[in-house]
Amino acid sequence: MFGKYLIVFLVSMVPLIELRGAIPYSQMFELPLLQSYIVAIVGNMVPVPIIYFFARKVLVWGADKPVIGKFFSWCLEKGERGGRKLQEKAGKGLFVALLLFVGIPLPGTGAWTGTLAASILDMDFKSSVIAVMLGVLLAGIIMGAVSAGAFGALRAVF
Repeated sequence: MFGKYLIVFLVSMVPLIELRGAIPYSQMFELPLLQSYIVAIVGNMVPVPIIYFFARKVLVWGADKPVIGKFFSWCLEKGERGGRKLQEKAGKGLFVALLLFVGIPLPGTGAWTGTLAASILDMDFKSSVIAVMLGVLLAGIIMGAVSAGAFGALRAVF
């Protein structure tokens, strides 16, 4: 059982998959939802401070390197452009916009992307982490309900 929880924890740390993949995994293996939810949230939040403090620096550092430069520059420009658009649309509601961006479980809108956007927008660390955490909690509730319902229905049929 510990091994399955460890996988939930590790999957929730993977970019793009994150909690959105970890919770369905846990339900596929019939792990208790509450414990899986907590493990997935902790795993999803572990990389957040590292991303906030270092991702932008790594992108700036790599922007002029021969092999990775074009990709890093593209990521940096895209993040800054997207961040400006989000800031213009959200105005003073940037905290709520970040929370909803992370909280609505769509591809590419998880804690990794949200934290990178917050870093590029120069949001303060505390507000960024709280918005991302609330977004992760919301995404976890949504994914837990969807996963429990879907796997419950499949078990009832088969």
